[in-house]
Amino acid sequence: MAQVQGRVATVRPVDEAEASGKVAEIFADIKRTKGLERVPNFWRVLATHPDQLEMVWSRLKALMHPEAVGRDSPLDARTREIIALAVSAANGCSYCINSHTAALRKLGVDDRTLGEILAIVSLFCTTNVLADAYQVQPDVLPPVE
Repeated sequence: MAQVQGRVATVRPVDEAEASGKVAEIFADIKRTKGLERVPNFWRVLATHPDQLEMVWSRLKALMHPEAVGRDSPLDARTREIIALAVSAANGCSYCINSHTAALRKLGVDDRTLGEILAIVSLFCTTNVLADAYQVQPDVLPPVE
């Protein structure tokens, strides 16, 4: 199905200049936390439902930017972004693939490293499908602490 010229989503995104109240506060927090000059389309679309915008942003901020909420994460920013890219690629979300690839580029990931990440994603998408299709029963289990 062809994309309609100039259309961003199935709803009209909230324009940054028109945002007010909770949405304007969250938009400012997104830009500050992520070091962005503008609010990306994803957040502008979620802003059409302010409660959802707040819930998703709060969760993402806590997990992807733990230092911004005073939380210590055992995962560094690069590892978090690699996980996000891997899941986005496996789910086929082009918006998120581009967003997390851009974040990884900002963190210094080069073409070779990106290729290695995507090769591993591809490998495990394949092995997961095969294990699931063959209904292989798990026989290598992690230890229980």
